[in-house]
Amino acid sequence: MMKVIKRKFVTATQQPPLFYLWFIPAWFLLGFSRLVIVTVTFKRFAHWLGMHDGIAPRTPLTTADQEIRARAIGKAITIASRYAPWKANCFPQAITARVILGYYDIPYALFFGVRRSNTEEKGSELKAHAWVVSGRVSVTGGRSFGQFTSVGCFVSN
Repeated sequence: MMKVIKRKFVTATQQPPLFYLWFIPAWFLLGFSRLVIVTVTFKRFAHWLGMHDGIAPRTPLTTADQEIRARAIGKAITIASRYAPWKANCFPQAITARVILGYYDIPYALFFGVRRSNTEEKGSELKAHAWVVSGRVSVTGGRSFGQFTSVGCFVSN
């Protein structure tokens, strides 16, 4: 038990200051994003995600400072999603990243993608995923370009 507490303390002290600035707001935004996803149709809030850019897998250019912020924001969202009592999968994480990156005027691209996965008992199954990138930084959703086919993209204005 003490080893776990010590490890968590060491990990916590190694986080950048922006992580602590956005951990609690990210946790609340994850909950709000989940509520929006469950209660509002995608058509009603899609315009709020950014400018629809078709299916082109483009990533916006960012400065070094913006990449540092985007990386810290992504880490805060990922860790906050682990402590959420609600479902905080890729879609609420992507919406939360969009909100925080937009607040900081950091360019972003929010992607939606699909892929087929073959399972023995179910046959071919369609998997969906959402991810956000900012320059070279994968803010949420991991490095998904090689695994999923992009079916929609929203970029910052």
